[in-house]
Amino acid sequence: IAVKEGMYWYTRIAGKKINSSALMADAWHHRTDALSSVGALLGILGAQHGFPWMDSLASVVIAIFVLVAAYKIFMDASDRVVDGVAEEEGAIREYACSIAHVDMLKTRKFGNRVYVDMEIGIDGNLSLYKAHEEAERIHDLIEAQFPDIKHILIHVNPLP
Repeated sequence: IAVKEGMYWYTRIAGKKINSSALMADAWHHRTDALSSVGALLGILGAQHGFPWMDSLASVVIAIFVLVAAYKIFMDASDRVVDGVAEEEGAIREYACSIAHVDMLKTRKFGNRVYVDMEIGIDGNLSLYKAHEEAERIHDLIEAQFPDIKHILIHVNPLP
């Protein structure tokens, strides 16, 4: 039980460090092994001491826990596959608004990476070259601030 719980923490830390949903799922696998062993131990001890129903109760509790863990893993995996909104969207929006006139910003999560689509307003009197330079500067600043961003697509709207 202690070894499986230790493996849970080790794998969880590694999964968070590299932002890996596969490692996080494996961590939960270790946790369910540890907890199901605790439940089995309690069920067996209870049955040996005259409480045979504890074995059945432990089995039901373990099954519920495994189902809850499986549901959480499934929901996390499905969010990553269907381009869910990135958790970091609020922070990205706040930072982008501090360095640019943001007209629209949308994020999507694909795997462990974030994709950003945004529209910014830039002085309409600037040359195309200068407007592109400004958009590129904003692009680079945001990507430097948020390492999980894979790509930012910026559309420039002219301000009057």
